[in-house]
Amino acid sequence: MRQMLAPADYRQHLEVETPEHVVIDFEVAGLGSRALAAMLDSAIIAALLLALSLLGALADGWFGGVLLPVLLLAVFALLWGYFALFEGFRDGRTPGKQWLGIRVIRDTGHPVTLREAAVRNLMRIVDFLPPPYLLGILCIAFHPRGKRLGDMVAGTVVVRDQPLEAPSVASAEPLDPDSTGPPLLSDEEFRVLREFVARATQLPAAVRGRLAAQLAAQLADRFPTRAADHSKFLRSIWRQEGARRAGRFAASAPRGTRPADRRSVGTSVVMERLVARKSHRWSEFGAMAERASRSGLDALSAEELPDFAERYREVAADLARARTYRADSMVRLRLERLVAAGHNLLYRDDRKSWRAAVYFVGTECPSAVVAAWRIVLLAALAFSLPALGGYAALRDDPALAELVLPSVALERAESGRQAVQEGRSYAQTAATSRAAAAAFITTNNIRVAFACFAGGIALGVGSLVSLAYNGLLIGAVSAHFHNKGLLAFLWTFVAGHGILELFAIWCAGAAGFLLGMAVLRPGLYSRYDALVLNGRLAIRLVGSSVVLLLVAGSIEGFLSTSGAPPDVKVLVSVATAVALALYLFHGARSQHEVTTRPST
Repeated sequence: MRQMLAPADYRQHLEVETPEHVVIDFEVAGLGSRALAAMLDSAIIAALLLALSLLGALADGWFGGVLLPVLLLAVFALLWGYFALFEGFRDGRTPGKQWLGIRVIRDTGHPVTLREAAVRNLMRIVDFLPPPYLLGILCIAFHPRGKRLGDMVAGTVVVRDQPLEAPSVASAEPLDPDSTGPPLLSDEEFRVLREFVARATQLPAAVRGRLAAQLAAQLADRFPTRAADHSKFLRSIWRQEGARRAGRFAASAPRGTRPADRRSVGTSVVMERLVARKSHRWSEFGAMAERASRSGLDALSAEELPDFAERYREVAADLARARTYRADSMVRLRLERLVAAGHNLLYRDDRKSWRAAVYFVGTECPSAVVAAWRIVLLAALAFSLPALGGYAALRDDPALAELVLPSVALERAESGRQAVQEGRSYAQTAATSRAAAAAFITTNNIRVAFACFAGGIALGVGSLVSLAYNGLLIGAVSAHFHNKGLLAFLWTFVAGHGILELFAIWCAGAAGFLLGMAVLRPGLYSRYDALVLNGRLAIRLVGSSVVLLLVAGSIEGFLSTSGAPPDVKVLVSVATAVALALYLFHGARSQHEVTTRPST
C-alpha cells in the first residue's frame, strides 16, 4: 500500500490549558456552519413572529387591549433576546448552533455566561452593517479565530462542539489476544483500514463498494481466504488486527516492516493498546457528557457525579498520553472533544438563578455606574452641551424650528394652547391604551440605548453622535415650546419619567465610550484585552440603563400620558430622583464586594 501523506489542515484552532494542565485544542467553527446555524435560528424567529402576528390579528376588544402590550414585549424579547438568552442559559448554544454542532465559549475555554452572551449579541447592530451582515462576515472570514466584532468585545469564540465517536476494537465474538500473534498490517495500513470502517456507513453504497474492493485487493496476499462481501471482510480483518495490537505479541513488527520503521513500533503499540483498552470507557463518558449537556449536571445522579469527574480526569490523562505517543489524529481529536465537553460542564457557572439576576441588577449594575462616574459625566456633557446649544439657537432664531424639528413636535406646539385650555396634557392617552403605550415607549427607548452602546465600537463616535443628536433635539424642542409660551406644558409631561430616562441614556452612552476608549487608549493592556475588560464593565452600565428605562417607560406610559395633576407628576419626579440616588448609593457601598467577587 502506498504511503499516504496527511492532508494539510487549514482549520482554525484555539488552544486552552485546563486546570489539569492538559491543552484542549478547540476547532474554531467556520463561516459556513455559523451562517447555516444563523439561518436556522432566523427561521425559528420568523416562525414565532408570524405566530405572534396571527395571535394579535385574532385578538380584539378588551382581550386585544390587554394582549397588545404583551405581544409588543414578546416581539421585542424575541428580536433582541433570542440569541443572548439561549447562549447565556444553554452554555453557548442556540437551537441552530446545537443542530450544527457548534457552541460559543469564552477565550479561556469556559462556557459563556449571560453577560458575555448579551455583549456579543448587542454588537450585532454593528456587525449587521451594511446589511446583510457584511461587516460581521468579513471579520469572521479574516480574523485568525473567526471572530466578529461581538466576539472581540465579549472575549468569546465559536467552536465545534460534537465529540467524535470512533469504532471500538471489540468484536462480536471475543478474541483471545494471547493467541492471535503479532500484527499483520503496518501502522499506515491499519490506520487506513480503521478510517474506512469508521466512515463506511456515511458513504454512498457505490463508493463504499468500490473502496472496499480496492482495499481488499491490496490485502489479498496476506489474507488469501476471505468472504465474498468486501466490507464484511475488511471489518473482520479490522477486529482481528485490533486484537493483535492489544495482545502481548503486539511489540513484534508486522510482516514487511522496513528496519528503519521498527523503532516506531513500540510507540504505536502502546497507543493501540490504550485505544483497545479505553475506547469503551471513552464512549461511556461521551454518553454521560451528552446527557449532561442537554440538562446540566442535574441530569446525573448523586452516584454519577463523582464518577463523571473521575472519568473526566481519566480522559484528560489519556489525551496527554495520546499526544505523547503521537496517536492517530482521529483518536486525538476524539479525546480533545471529550475533554472539552467535560471541561465545559465541570467549570461552567451554574448560578443561573433569580438570586444571581437580582444581584446583578441591584448591586453589580449600580456599582459599575459609580466606578465609571467620570465616563458617565462625560456622556452627560456630550448630551447637555448640544441641548444647551440647540436651545440657545432656537431662542435666538425661532424660524429655525421649521427647518430642524420633526413635524410631530411642530403640530403639538401649535395645538398646545388649545390643549391647555381644555385641561389636557402634552400627550394624553386613553386609559385602555396606556399599557400598550408603556410597552411601546419602553421597547423603543431600550432599542435606542442598545444602539448608543454598540455605536461606541467606532472609536466612540457612534455613541457621541447618538447623545449629541438626542440632546440637540430636546434642547431645540424645549426652545420652540418656550417661544410659544408652553415650556411648562412640555416639561410637566417630561417631569415624571425624565430624570430616569435621561440618566439611562447617559449610562448607555458611557458604555459606548468605554468601548471607544479601549480602542483609542488601551493603556497597559493590548487593545483586544482592553476591549474585553471594558466590555465587562460596559454591559453592567447597559444593565443599569435597561432597568431605569423599564421604570421610566412604565411611568411615562401610565402616568405621564394620563390626566393626573402636574403636582403629582412633579412629586413622582422627586421620588424617582431619590430612588436613583439610593440605587447609586447602594452601588457605591457594594463596590468593594463586587470588585473582589470572583468573575464568572
